[in-house]
Amino acid sequence: MYNLLKTYIKQVEQELSTVPKGRREKLHEVAEYIKRRHAENESAKLTFICTHNSRRSTLSQVWAAVLAHYYEIDGVETFSGGTEATAFNPRAVAAVERAGLTVKNKEGKNPHYHVYFSDDAEPLECFSKTYNDSSNPQKNFAAVMTCSDADQNCPFIPGASKRISLPYKDPKESDGTPQESDVYDERCRQIAMEMAYVMSHSKF
Repeated sequence: MYNLLKTYIKQVEQELSTVPKGRREKLHEVAEYIKRRHAENESAKLTFICTHNSRRSTLSQVWAAVLAHYYEIDGVETFSGGTEATAFNPRAVAAVERAGLTVKNKEGKNPHYHVYFSDDAEPLECFSKTYNDSSNPQKNFAAVMTCSDADQNCPFIPGASKRISLPYKDPKESDGTPQESDVYDERCRQIAMEMAYVMSHSKF
């Protein structure tokens, strides 16, 4: 794992005690799902869902994969989707780069970004898509709802064996303001910290 990224994660680990009690209960639901799937000798597939699959859900997909690797939790597969497709927002891309990940992309309206976090792991392919896209699991997965709009507008996610509400405040509200980078960094760090909490409680 890249040195800058490891330093970032170690700093995040120092903040795990600050996760609020209400959030911990939801995060434990994700951890218990991972442990249950492991006990069943099955992969724990996590599909993070928000409205546009451009910020919160993709950041969650990335950090869940990175932290599963960091904590050596085998069998965790991460995905993301939206109620509609747009693009992985460049501001969110910049935030993960500042955290120590390497991002490469293909050209296009909805680029397929390749997110690297270690020389000994395959990169993540991140692009905006609907939650039921063919690249996402169609059954036996946990649907983790990362925004309240998607949670309310999708009362039923076909194929999901578990549904967990884990909304994050949308950093989009800061777009075009002087606070933009700080807000995206804050949301990126919050998601990293909470995925670290999940994976540190998912050890078998």
